[in-house]
Amino acid sequence: MAAKHILSLESFFVSNPEIFHIKDTSQYADNLNIDCPELLITVPGYNTPSLIEVKPGFDLSINACSLNIQTTDCSSTRIDIPDGVYIVRYSVAPNDKVYVEYNMLRTTSLMKMYYDKMCSIDVSPCEPSSEKKELMDEMAFIKTLIDAAKSKVEYCGSPSQGIELFEFAKRKLEKITCVTC
Repeated sequence: MAAKHILSLESFFVSNPEIFHIKDTSQYADNLNIDCPELLITVPGYNTPSLIEVKPGFDLSINACSLNIQTTDCSSTRIDIPDGVYIVRYSVAPNDKVYVEYNMLRTTSLMKMYYDKMCSIDVSPCEPSSEKKELMDEMAFIKTLIDAAKSKVEYCGSPSQGIELFEFAKRKLEKITCVTC
């Protein structure tokens, strides 16, 4: 059997909304060259991918400037990277034949909102009041929706269903975290 590269990427959850973390977890064949590596990332709401310069084995924390969604003040400030479905394609030469492509659902801002709400709930190691139990059940349901959204996008190959679940979870969370409602 001919040797070949087995390309693979992993994206890791980071709590910093300014960072998108991605790592090359590929297995490269010893007797094949690794030429012209390309990492292309399409940000939610954009049609054109950003080309990120990489070397095999990369482990990157990418910011808004790298993704071309921030074009000024890159040396002094950073903007948040949006949540949503990122299309990530990694290839080596010949780039049209040796590649992997993933849909990755970023949930950093939504999870921050979720954890902030969890911090505001006075949870104690005893049976909660009925009102608090209802809120905790709602929070558990929201977390399940977020997990299901990630599953739909990243494992089931159904980004539209994933985004629908993501948006539903976000609306539910906004409803219970709204201080002026």
